[in-house]
Amino acid sequence: MTEPDQHDVAASETPDEAAPAAEFVAPAPDLEGVLLGAVDAARAAIVEYSGEDSVGEYLGAGFEDPTAATHRFLADMPGYRGWQWAVVVAACPGAAHATISEVVLVPGPTALLAPKWVPWEERVRPGDLSPGDLLAPPQDDPRLVPGYTATGDPQIDEVAVEVGLGRRQVLSLWGRNDAAQRWHDGEHGPGSAMARSTRRMCRDCGFYLPLGGSLGVMFGVCANEYASDGHVVDAEFGCGAHSDTPAAPGTGSPLFDPYDDGVLDLVERADT
Repeated sequence: MTEPDQHDVAASETPDEAAPAAEFVAPAPDLEGVLLGAVDAARAAIVEYSGEDSVGEYLGAGFEDPTAATHRFLADMPGYRGWQWAVVVAACPGAAHATISEVVLVPGPTALLAPKWVPWEERVRPGDLSPGDLLAPPQDDPRLVPGYTATGDPQIDEVAVEVGLGRRQVLSLWGRNDAAQRWHDGEHGPGSAMARSTRRMCRDCGFYLPLGGSLGVMFGVCANEYASDGHVVDAEFGCGAHSDTPAAPGTGSPLFDPYDDGVLDLVERADT
């Protein structure tokens, strides 16, 4: 028997994409009997490879070509519920018995398979970056263009030409629009719960610092340490800490009247 190497078993654990079906040619009647009669030899091959306790019930056989058949057995192994042993046997015309060609593990219809592998760069999400982590932009990142190419923002391009300064890469028109849409739809945009709870907007607030360039038409940075300090906010975002928020009447809070604790009578509790 030819013992399968680790590559044979490992490769079978991840099903490949289905190959185009070849035209099936049935084996000759005498050869068919030899191939289908190799059940015991196929089981013995599995036992020799993986042990007696790893083989379950016999599931049947099918032909690969006119000189080969595959016998399948239920795999009885921890962590491989629903998997099957597949043993390929072969015989040439006139042969009295079949020989073992391959022993592999293959997933059955109820096998638990790992999800499709996703490259790490596609799994990264906003907020995943930690101190010390390195995250290079993807090749041909649509958010960036070479620094010597116009960004499409006249206010930025004109200044860059006059000053003669630049960076290797700058934000592209696509990248700028993508960021603007993300900020507009985020928690500091006009559709957030905070913005809907007030009539005042950031564009009229004294703590609002507009961004430079064309993005300044829609966005700025909040400079109120008690509000969205340091965050990019939409011009139509708003909160209760707006610079025009009126002071509370009297000495109470904006929502509640002051509570005078001087009207309380303090009495000593009697021990019982």
